Amino acid sequence: MGSAGPVVVTGASGHLGANLVRGLLAAGHEVRCVVRRDTRALDGLPVVRVSGDVLDPASLGAAFRGAEVVYHLAAVISLSGDPDGRVARVNVEGTRNVVEACRGAGVRRLVHFGSIHAAWTGDSGSRGLTDYDRSKAASLAVVAAAIAGGMDAVVVHPTSVLGPCDFKPSRQGDLVWRLATGRMPALLKGGFDWVDARDVAAGAIAAADRGGRGATYVLSGRYATLRELADWVEAASGVRAPRLAAPMGLAAIGAPIVEAWGRFRGTEPLFNRESLDALRHGQAFPHVEAARDLGYDPRPLEDTVADTVAWFRGRAAGGSPPPNSA
Repeated sequence: MGSAGPVVVTGASGHLGANLVRGLLAAGHEVRCVVRRDTRALDGLPVVRVSGDVLDPASLGAAFRGAEVVYHLAAVISLSGDPDGRVARVNVEGTRNVVEACRGAGVRRLVHFGSIHAAWTGDSGSRGLTDYDRSKAASLAVVAAAIAGGMDAVVVHPTSVLGPCDFKPSRQGDLVWRLATGRMPALLKGGFDWVDARDVAAGAIAAADRGGRGATYVLSGRYATLRELADWVEAASGVRAPRLAAPMGLAAIGAPIVEAWGRFRGTEPLFNRESLDALRHGQAFPHVEAARDLGYDPRPLEDTVADTVAWFRGRAAGGSPPPNSA
């Protein structure tokens, strides 16, 4: 059943946004999407597109007018630092603008998407955080202050996301597609907590409907090594997974070269020093509160991988293979 008024999604054209919009439509909601340029993820969907930017408060005021719930996903994701300050501007100032626009428009509830690493390791000054995680920790502080001031908001923290509708694609999606097409010469040791984008979308919708005011929910899946992930891709694609796993120390030595090559080509490298550090320290993140309050129950990761491979293959068959990273 849809809500009394329209719901608004910032960052609707990203991987999570694409799945959230589809989940909201399936639940009967009237969906309004704040969009900038790339709208491939929304093509053919019965949504209202509103041209806007989280750095433009006036555009947010127009987009949020009459909205029941705002899902704030728009962010700049970076594992390559923040050389021009855009990560901090969009993620921190953009969140501040979203909060103020929600207040001005009388939005009933804000659902803010956070960063699992920022949530798990503490404040924005914590050592070991990337510039991206620091920005997400600072944006979380903005939302926490708004909640303390009376705003009705909940926060969800997804882990590393996989799944279909990954149009750009994400770094994780590119990894799966490389494995599925035999273009990954070796693996790295380590792993992440992976989760299906569709399950994150369902968890966020449940948080909007049933989450406690001011509550924080981890929307995780399960921890798996890159070796396990590669084996599931092999089972789904029929393409043999790499048997070689490069030592982390060797990968760390080569990371600066990979990063430099990515800068030269103007593409995001498949791995760099920050992503290697995340791999090295990957862990499982429990979702006890989400299961208890929201009925959150993520699907088996093997099913997610199979669906991801099938979706990318469908795109490739239609003439739209994902671009390659450096």
